[in-house]
Amino acid sequence: MHDRSRALLNTTTEGSEMRFGVTGHMNITTETADLVYAEIVALLTTANVGELVGISCLARGADAVFAQAVLEAGGRLQVVLPSRNYRQRKVKPAYAEQFDRLLDRAEVVLTMDFDDTGVDAYEAANDAVLDSCDRLVAVWDGENGDKGGTGSVVEMARERGIPVDVVWPEGAMRR
Repeated sequence: MHDRSRALLNTTTEGSEMRFGVTGHMNITTETADLVYAEIVALLTTANVGELVGISCLARGADAVFAQAVLEAGGRLQVVLPSRNYRQRKVKPAYAEQFDRLLDRAEVVLTMDFDDTGVDAYEAANDAVLDSCDRLVAVWDGENGDKGGTGSVVEMARERGIPVDVVWPEGAMRR
């Protein structure tokens, strides 16, 4: 599926382009979001890449923090939505404005072929992110959780030989 995801996201790795995907906890505190943002910005700026591309499912929490950091670092944003009704079913009112703003700035939006969100849709979206990135940023406290969660995405990335940058600054917390 590697070639298929790159084609669907209308991308190829060329020259100095670096494609970062993200996985991470949705339930980080506001203070943790600030810490994570600073660490991601530092990671992206020290990566010394020519063209930066960030790939995110735009879930609240880590995905949104990452997407904002990519855009503010001058990178291009590509989005993978787990299902056709993801916005209506999963984006809570408190996050809707930020979600819409980030989605509007995406150069490409790939929507998985699912009418409704669920484990299969999330796994397909995670697979598409991994298939189209060169490195994975994992906003992860190191705890293994549910199938399709951050820990399992990190494990899949490592099995595929994708370098993983774990971001969990001192003082970071989940709600």
